[in-house]
Amino acid sequence: MPNNTNVKLSLLDLVTIGEGATVSDAIHSSTQLAIAAEKAGFHRFWVAEHHNLRDIGSAATSVILSHIGAKTQSIRLGSGGVMLPNHAPLLVAEQFGTLESLYPGRIDLGLGRAPGTDSSTMRALRRDTTARGLDFPEMLEELQSYFRVAKPGQHVKAIPGEGLNVPLWLLGSSTFSARLAAQKGLPFAFASHFAPDAMLHAIDIYRTHFKPSPQLEKPYVIICVNAVAAQSQKQAEFLATTELQKFHNLGRGVETLLPKPVENMDEVWSPGAKQQILSQLRESLWGTPDAVCRGIDSLVERTGADEIMINSWIHDPQLRIQSHELIAQAWFSEEA
Repeated sequence: MPNNTNVKLSLLDLVTIGEGATVSDAIHSSTQLAIAAEKAGFHRFWVAEHHNLRDIGSAATSVILSHIGAKTQSIRLGSGGVMLPNHAPLLVAEQFGTLESLYPGRIDLGLGRAPGTDSSTMRALRRDTTARGLDFPEMLEELQSYFRVAKPGQHVKAIPGEGLNVPLWLLGSSTFSARLAAQKGLPFAFASHFAPDAMLHAIDIYRTHFKPSPQLEKPYVIICVNAVAAQSQKQAEFLATTELQKFHNLGRGVETLLPKPVENMDEVWSPGAKQQILSQLRESLWGTPDAVCRGIDSLVERTGADEIMINSWIHDPQLRIQSHELIAQAWFSEEA
């Protein structure tokens, strides 16, 4: 049984488009997942911005969040994240000001500095490809200014957005965002689901250098991890072969829809690719609900995380929902 049931569980979603499915199917499946997550007791449902990827349908992040908000009642909704260098800060403030006006007290604005795409698509987004995210702190400060009450004589305002209490989060897979989140007094979410190498170092930097802010008095850390739960270890590991194939394809630059699981990964990858991918995904949790919860416990003990956010690469939408329900039932059972 879990030892850290006071730690919140949340969910990250990329609106995955599986083999045999359409974008409409993917949006419907993600909406059903959000509804189920709310019922199961998950705290947040975040959607991540990506562009020009065949198996991810979350490019218009705020639009997806608006649709899901209309189908849910209480679960917090947010971006995990919006890639700020892709956008004018004013536009982001207006979009999330609109979401906060539609769903008061339920909206989070998570921000990243990566492009969420390739260099050609970066140019198509009219992003300055020479900045490489180095202007991210300035863009963040501009964005924050639009959520404050306008100063006398301020000409440009975010309407809606001005004066609204939209919590900002910084997302990262390295130490850059950890330092910035600490300096700005913002909560920090670390992407251990695809980049675990800097996890402990980034968290240490964040906590060591944290400065309180009007938004946050003390450090707050979310750790994101891939997880697959099923009734048996064998079934979970079978479903997790979709995740393994996904990262195998990413590493080779192969674009496909989210693949169906396979019986034998050794027929798919080389020994070298296997070693690299299993290292990259070493924090992933695959197993029975109790086994996954023990893994979450271990992650919390190692990181001191305040919250765990689960990402899942499961091809079948119903089994994906079931996986999250099984994890929540096991995690929260001690509180019942």
